[in-house]
Amino acid sequence: MKHSNSFSRPDKRATDQLRSIQFETGIAPHALGSVLVSFGATRIICAASVDNRVPGWMRAQGVEGGWMTAEYSMLPYSTLERKTRDISRGKSDGRTIEIQRLIGRALRAVFDLKKFSGKTLWLDCDVLQADGGTRTASITGAYVAAQIAIGKLMDGGQLTENPFSNSVAAVSVGIYQDTPVLDLNYLEDKDASVDANIVMTGDDQYVEVQSSGEESTFSHKQLEELLTLGTKGIHQITLLQERAIREGLS
Repeated sequence: MKHSNSFSRPDKRATDQLRSIQFETGIAPHALGSVLVSFGATRIICAASVDNRVPGWMRAQGVEGGWMTAEYSMLPYSTLERKTRDISRGKSDGRTIEIQRLIGRALRAVFDLKKFSGKTLWLDCDVLQADGGTRTASITGAYVAAQIAIGKLMDGGQLTENPFSNSVAAVSVGIYQDTPVLDLNYLEDKDASVDANIVMTGDDQYVEVQSSGEESTFSHKQLEELLTLGTKGIHQITLLQERAIREGLS
């Protein structure tokens, strides 16, 4: 696809450039593993906690191994207009349920539950500030928090081997002003004609690809361009995750 010379992203990034990504580990001292992950102005606390029991349905059905699950929420002040807490409405909205299921699926794809017998790993992702890409940042940060928690369990002799078989990270891509771009902020996301979320392992295997036209269509070639952008972004994010995990365990 040829791009117009006049094309410009709202924050002047190159089409294949990630926002500034930061990981601040140890942000929640009472969690076994935690990180404040920032993708530009999107900021999310991801925390990993461990219960020494499995859900009731696993016990009732005699399912072996352990479990991993996620909860996601946007704090009331995370968006321009105050967002009502789920507890005030008496139920979670559909978007919240979809995202927390996505986070759980993404991490379970690279986690051997049989090596986590009798335990549940809880992943809590709380959005402090939303500027696009909260679900992809949550997955990326949750993996870091989970690996820190697992490392501490291994150091304490509660696990003999790491249940993670691979890393996992996620990033958004989309078509903005007829141009494929990487890691959309809110201004790009709301005006994108195509929006996609790419979840991948550290060895380039896809875990999930969510892609849709926003009252628009897209071609096979455009999808390939988006996947290529996403793969490049994941490679860079994976290196940052590895560094953050080392810092969190040091």
